[in-house]
Amino acid sequence: MSETSILSFLPGISLEQQNEEWVLNYQTGTYSKNTISLPNCSLGILQAWQVLCGDGGTREQLSSLVQETDGLSKLPEFYYYLEQFERLGLICQTFCADGTPLAKIVPLVRAPAFAIQEVSPKQSYVLSRFAYLHRQNNQIVLESPLSKVQLVILDWRGGAILAELNQPCSYSQLCQKISGISANAVQQFLNLLDAAKMLSEVKIEGEIAEDKQDALVQWEFHDLLFHSKVRTGRHRQPVGRTYRFLDKIPQLPAIKNQVTGSIISLYRPDIEALKKNDLPFTRVLEERKSIRHYGNQPISDRQLGEFLYRSLRVRDILKTETEELSNRPYPSAGACYELEVYTTINCCAHIPSGLYHYNPQEHQLSLVSPKTSQVEALLEEAAQNNPERQTPQILIILAARFPRVTWYYESIAYAGILKNVGAVFQTMYLVATTLDLAPCAIGCGNADLFAAAVGTDYYAESSVGEFALCSKQS
Repeated sequence: MSETSILSFLPGISLEQQNEEWVLNYQTGTYSKNTISLPNCSLGILQAWQVLCGDGGTREQLSSLVQETDGLSKLPEFYYYLEQFERLGLICQTFCADGTPLAKIVPLVRAPAFAIQEVSPKQSYVLSRFAYLHRQNNQIVLESPLSKVQLVILDWRGGAILAELNQPCSYSQLCQKISGISANAVQQFLNLLDAAKMLSEVKIEGEIAEDKQDALVQWEFHDLLFHSKVRTGRHRQPVGRTYRFLDKIPQLPAIKNQVTGSIISLYRPDIEALKKNDLPFTRVLEERKSIRHYGNQPISDRQLGEFLYRSLRVRDILKTETEELSNRPYPSAGACYELEVYTTINCCAHIPSGLYHYNPQEHQLSLVSPKTSQVEALLEEAAQNNPERQTPQILIILAARFPRVTWYYESIAYAGILKNVGAVFQTMYLVATTLDLAPCAIGCGNADLFAAAVGTDYYAESSVGEFALCSKQS
C-alpha cells in the first residue's frame, strides 16, 4: 500500500513578518483571528512553512528541506512545531494511491494527529448512514456528524467506492466490482473512511456495528446532522452574528410590508391597568398547560385582540447605522424578530373565517385569503395533530422571514429561529392561561401548504410553528 501523504495548511492560513518575527495567522469558527509566534525562525523551517502554505509536501520532503538548509540540529524544532500545528487542526493530509491524489483529510477541530490503520481485507463494511456527500468550494466533500474531519474526494475512484458501499462489501469484492481501480487504492480509501468514522463494520450475521449502539441508533440522520452543525465542536464554519451579507444584500425591514386586503383593527387592552390587576405570575405559570378539548362558544374578537396585543405586538422600533430591530413582549435572537404571525380563523365572533396576517405594529389583521380549500387543509392538518381530532377555532401560524436572521448569523440561524418559536410558544401559553383560553402548541405543520396558501417563497418565508387557540369548555 502506498504511504504517500502530502501535508498542507488549511486554506486561509498565512505567514507574515511582524517586528522582525514571523507569525502564522489563522482563523477560528467564530471569526476571531489567532496568531502563532515563530521566534528565531530559521531559513529552512521558514521554507517548510511556506511549502505548507502552498501545495504542500510529504513529511520526508519537508524534513529534508530543513536538514539541507539548516542542518540536523533544527529538525527537533521543526517536528515540535509541526506536531503543534497538527494538534491545533491546522494541517490537511492528501493521500495518494498509485501516484495520484485520492482524497484529502481536512480537520474540523483541534484533535490529536489523524491516525490511519488498515482495515481487514476479509471483513465486510458499509458506508455509515450518517455520511453524506455535498459540493463545497467546487469540491466534492464527504462529511458525517460522527466525524471531526471532512474527506475531500479528489477523483473518480473515491466516488466509485462510495457508490458500492451502499451495501456490505469486502475489500476483495470492491476490487472485483470496480474495473480500472487498483487494490492499493481500494485499501487506502477504506482506511481513510474507517479512520474518519464514516465506515461501519458488518458482522457475519449481517448486523451493522453502528446500528447496535443504543444511543446512536435512536438518532435520525437529519437530527444528528443539525445538532452537530449548530453547536461548536464538530465543524469549522463561522458561528454567530457575522453580518455576512452586510453591503451585499439589503436587510429586510423589521416590519413586513402591510398585506393588502380588508383591515380589521383589534381591541387594545390597558397594559398599565393589567400591571396592577392581572393574575399573579406564579398562578399563571403553575396553571399553564396544553388544552385539547375546546368549548362550543367561539372565541371573541376582543379575546383575540387582547391575546395578540399582550403576546406579539411591537413595542418599539430600534434603528442603528446598519440595521433595523424591534422590541416585543417575547425574546428573539439579536432582536431580529423574524417571526410573522398569521391567524387562520375557523370561527371567531365578529371576524369572518379566513387567513389573516397580523400587523404587530398597527395591531391589525389583514385578510390574506378567504376560507379556501388550502386554508381548510391547514385547519384539517392541525386537527389531525390533535388526539381528539378537534379543529381549532383559531390556528396561529408562525412563519419565519429567514433573511431577517440569515443576514446576521452563520451556522446557528435556523437553530435560533426554532428557539425563538419556543419563546413565542411559552409567551402565548402564559397569556392564554391568563385570559382563561385553551392553548395548545402543535408538533408539526406543512410549510409547503402554508407557502401556497399565503403566496410566499418557501425559501424566503414559510411556516416554522403552529399554535391552536380556542375557548375553554364550560
